[in-house]
Amino acid sequence: MLTIGVDIGGTKVGAGVVDDEGRIVHEALRPTPADRPDLVAETVADVVRELAEGREIEAVGVGAAGFVDETRSMVRFAPNLAWREEPLQKKISGLIGLPIVVENDANAMAWGETRFGAGRGQSHVVCVTLGTGIGGGLVFDGSLYRGRWGMGAELGHMQVRPGGRPCGCGQTGCWEQYASGNALVIEARELAAERPEDARILLGLAGGKIEGEEVTEAARRGDAVALAAFDTLADWLGQGMADLAAILDPGCFIVGGGVSRAADLFLDRARKTFAERLTGNGHRPLAEIRLAELGASAGVVGAADLARLR
Repeated sequence: MLTIGVDIGGTKVGAGVVDDEGRIVHEALRPTPADRPDLVAETVADVVRELAEGREIEAVGVGAAGFVDETRSMVRFAPNLAWREEPLQKKISGLIGLPIVVENDANAMAWGETRFGAGRGQSHVVCVTLGTGIGGGLVFDGSLYRGRWGMGAELGHMQVRPGGRPCGCGQTGCWEQYASGNALVIEARELAAERPEDARILLGLAGGKIEGEEVTEAARRGDAVALAAFDTLADWLGQGMADLAAILDPGCFIVGGGVSRAADLFLDRARKTFAERLTGNGHRPLAEIRLAELGASAGVVGAADLARLR
């Protein structure tokens, strides 16, 4: 049985035809019309039509960054797209005539990783996606946990420092302001301004404006400030996972997202911090902390599989 998974991001719409073993057999890509929500459904429909040509497609799963309602049909709010109460399922279905399931993109990633990636064989999984912000997904007893209103697992918006850095959600001190790609850049910029003598490599690479790629490259070259920024991210990540473990008691954490490509610079330290900060440490099993395996395709694979299981 073939289904199509679609991952709507802030800059691109990625999609693929996925078989029941989680293999992508054909892919396509489109730019996201982020400032025109009325065109996003048409973009998705266009890429689905391309992929469906000459194939028997059962259903389509769409992963979207935002609050997806409990019926898996409407995006109530999306921080990086101009969606407010957007009836995405109805719009896309009307254009292509196939069954549509809409899901939060981090939930789709979590499902894909649990079914076919780093979480295979695990029954209680917490996925943490480190990108511009932090996304999350929970799979418990083999089922995706969505919450009463479909908006559960917004892990990045745990408030870890009341009155801290302002967040795009309207609150302050959210976890994603300290353990995400944006947080890494903010930390590096602040440290470089305080300690320019320790940031020569970083400042040389940045040429005026520090971004994530420069921080990673500088850290690999031994820049003290870049390494310190990664250490700070690792400590916040480990602390946040320890807090989540105290509440959820998972058997496994899966860390993915774009920042995870630099996992060699922070994941071991995050594991160490997690073990040190975990309540009851020494008297309970430690959850494994694994690196995601499916990469950028996790959301597509997960969305397609959720459509199959609708």
